[in-house]
Amino acid sequence: MSTPEPLTRQRLLSIFHGYGQPRERWRVGGEFERLALRPDLSPVGFHEPHGIRALLMELAEITGWRGITEGDELVGLCGRPDPRGTGPCLTLEPGGQVELSGSPASSLLALADELRGFQASLLEAARHRPVRWASCGYSPLARLSEIGWVPKSRYRVMREYLPTRGDLAQRMMKATCAVQANYDFSDEADCARKVEAAARLAPLVTAMFANSPLMEGGETGFQSYRAHIWTRTDPDRCGFPQALLAGYSHAAWLDYLLDVPMMFVRIDGRHLPARGRSFRSFMEQGIDGQLPTIEDWELHQTSVFPEVRVKKTIEVRGADGVGSALSVACCALWTGLFYCDQALDEALQLGSDLSVHGSSAELFDRAALHGLQAQAGRAFAAWAQDLCVIARRGLGSSRPMDRRLLDPLLERVEAERSPALDMLDAWRREPSAASLLAVIGHQGG
Repeated sequence: MSTPEPLTRQRLLSIFHGYGQPRERWRVGGEFERLALRPDLSPVGFHEPHGIRALLMELAEITGWRGITEGDELVGLCGRPDPRGTGPCLTLEPGGQVELSGSPASSLLALADELRGFQASLLEAARHRPVRWASCGYSPLARLSEIGWVPKSRYRVMREYLPTRGDLAQRMMKATCAVQANYDFSDEADCARKVEAAARLAPLVTAMFANSPLMEGGETGFQSYRAHIWTRTDPDRCGFPQALLAGYSHAAWLDYLLDVPMMFVRIDGRHLPARGRSFRSFMEQGIDGQLPTIEDWELHQTSVFPEVRVKKTIEVRGADGVGSALSVACCALWTGLFYCDQALDEALQLGSDLSVHGSSAELFDRAALHGLQAQAGRAFAAWAQDLCVIARRGLGSSRPMDRRLLDPLLERVEAERSPALDMLDAWRREPSAASLLAVIGHQGG
């Protein structure tokens, strides 16, 4: 048996340089999270009779997807992979939030169809159970102590480590939901342009999709409490590291990843605390006589959470959980900006103009507080309208059949209403679970 090639910085850098794709192979990926709640919006536990495990078993029957297990526990599902070796997966966040990681799609229409099918499967699985599916950025009524943990060894380590780094880390793990969109790039220069645009424009996206104004039955004062939570989770691995803002390069990004303290290492299939070691030291010195594999490297990359993350694709992470139409619109926004060269140029200029009014972190804080009513020389709503116009033109050039999927976001931005305002209006009219479910619940496919 041959000895695996050891990991080195140069080998990892060459891997990043191999991730580029020709334009004709560019795809769009989406990751969409949902809360499983009882009708009174209390959390659904993992092991209870109608809990998360039972829902996963039902979903496996409905979809035909194979189970993902850890020990004796069913903790996810995977669908059939496509020719590129990737396929849809259903995974669980630490508090039982359900996430669909969709197949990379050649069109937004295909992505939307997959999300609709997933939503229909969720509804079918819960049809005879006291479970409701909800889309928002933070569970609005559940107390943190009521939310259980998904039995994954990775999460056992994270729930011990992250609270030492930020006082709201457990709230991030157990009660938040988000939308993530994933994109290809052609080479390092193209990646750098897209990363810069995504980092500069992240505050606007946070404002447009702000949808978490409530916590434990009270108003938080934030339109996106989820976004605020991320600022108090772990400064090492969240937010806007300089590798994103100071002229992105694969080398700078790689060095950031190599020096971020690791949370865990995987030994004999179990995640164990890394005790602050860096991946660089893991490569050079090993841990308990073990040197890292490429699988260890891929695992480490999933344990950093900046607003933009580069792996095989560029992952844009700034939106609260929202309903299906707005989730697809989030993917449409970035598709229009990233997959048309002129639109990307205009988006970079808009991001540069916005940055005159504050750092990315400062603008992000304003977006979390005030949504589209935040100010940066003018209202965020005005900046967002300009950005949506650019994205719509970009879609018209690169994917005209998908252009209409941006319309739900255009309507929101023109009305200057983040989704959080709908939640607040419903809660102030009638502070009840039923009034909130009318806004954030899913009643049909």
